[in-house]
Amino acid sequence: MTTATGDELVVLQDVHFGYDPNHVLLRNIHFRVRRGQVVAIMGGSGSGKTTLLRLICGQHAPLSGSVRVMGKDLGRFTHAEKYAVRRRLGMLFQFGALFTDSTVFENVAFPLREHTQLPESIIRDLVLLKLNAVGLRGAAHRYPAELSGGMARRVALARAVALDPELILYDEPFAGLDPISLGIIGQLIRRLNDALGAGSVLVTHDVTESLDIVDYVYFVSEGGIVAEGTPDEIRAATHPFVDQFVHARPDGPVPFHYAAEPLAQALLGRAQ
Repeated sequence: MTTATGDELVVLQDVHFGYDPNHVLLRNIHFRVRRGQVVAIMGGSGSGKTTLLRLICGQHAPLSGSVRVMGKDLGRFTHAEKYAVRRRLGMLFQFGALFTDSTVFENVAFPLREHTQLPESIIRDLVLLKLNAVGLRGAAHRYPAELSGGMARRVALARAVALDPELILYDEPFAGLDPISLGIIGQLIRRLNDALGAGSVLVTHDVTESLDIVDYVYFVSEGGIVAEGTPDEIRAATHPFVDQFVHARPDGPVPFHYAAEPLAQALLGRAQ
């Protein structure tokens, strides 16, 4: 059972979620993120990982249970109050979701202009500081189309932390990256989280990189959390799906062969 303490940024208690009560997608979810932690949500495609992120940011409301973010129950918030909480969140969308007609500088400046009344001189300095933190101050006046995939993801990360958020959410931050870019993004996620004293939640399929940088892992399967623990505990987990997923075994609960009639029967049938 998850219990709340003062340093917890996210607490989900006995959460059930579905788009209607007759079609429940997530059941009995207990989940928490403490300040200073990097937490991974892992599982197969369609298991509900991104849905958990949407519950945390208030995009979805649970059918039952509570979602508390920074000590407050999102279910009791007005639209304006949710907007205020989201200002304290950073989000890195899958594949970055940069504004293609805006420069790198304008992309990172966007949340500062949207959520603050800071003068342009201060915004300029803050943008350059964030870009410097991800190694791309020299690309400030380039457009997303002029960047590699890894560089674009770093710009998206700079934008996600532009407001020094207390909680940072990542939806598949490693998707489509080459090994060098993947390693850079992983280390930046860890370093920026530690520098900000924030909490981070990663939805990811990347086992190797994620287990090297996170503090805790939740494994989602069949609508629930089937395993949780430190990276070492997850590597040693005996749950069949977790074992297959973490160690990339070709056969297991997710079978190698698609369901079909026996091969001998199929061949005999063809011969007749």
